[in-house]
Amino acid sequence: MGGVHAFDVLGDPVRRRILELLAEGERSSGEVTAVIQQEFGISQPAVSQHLRVLRDNGFASVRAQGTRRLYAVEPGPLQEVDLWLERFRGFWNQRLDALATELARGKRERRIKDDKKDA
Repeated sequence: MGGVHAFDVLGDPVRRRILELLAEGERSSGEVTAVIQQEFGISQPAVSQHLRVLRDNGFASVRAQGTRRLYAVEPGPLQEVDLWLERFRGFWNQRLDALATELARGKRERRIKDDKKDA
């Protein structure tokens, strides 16, 4: 699966929220459904459909424990997204370096002004 396909899955705010919940630890489908229904006001079958999309695309795994179905994050596709984003990291690193330089310059100029005032 390419990184861009992963963005189709992650493009939905409900699915992103489900992954955030699963990132905190394994959750039962009932727990996930309760939170998502409360936050998004969607039906239980709609939540199940989002869980199925995450599972079918490898973002989540599910295991049965008695009558409960427990979901967990699968890191593989998220690592692919991370790898895809890697080529862009240089852009924001450059920007952050430039920002740090500007902040340092601003501090220096304020210090010089303050020193002149005190003189």
